[in-house]
Amino acid sequence: MSDCLFCKIAEKEVEAEVVYEDEEIVAFKDINPAAPVHILIIPRKHFDSLVDVQKEDAELIGKLHLAANHLAGVYEIKERGFRVVINCGQEGGQAIAHLHLHLLGGKPLNHNIAEGRGV
Repeated sequence: MSDCLFCKIAEKEVEAEVVYEDEEIVAFKDINPAAPVHILIIPRKHFDSLVDVQKEDAELIGKLHLAANHLAGVYEIKERGFRVVINCGQEGGQAIAHLHLHLLGGKPLNHNIAEGRGV
């Protein structure tokens, strides 16, 4: 998608603090972090949201979660605990129309997602 911010980050047309990348995935620090560790993990393949994922994309979705697990280790939050979130659609809190995982950690996270940002 030519106008997608996250596609532009994946293609290095827009600068971001990239912390992981491979042929299928890019991960970068959120510019407005909700926790000490707040990393966005995106597929290079564009999906507007989770509802656009098809059965043939299952392996890629698994790789996104493996990347989150890897990064939790790199940022030393794996043992203490962390959260992985996928927001879907406007009412689900999705701000950018490109499927992405939020990896959150580094502090105790709020259990009540109904309050504010839920962290």
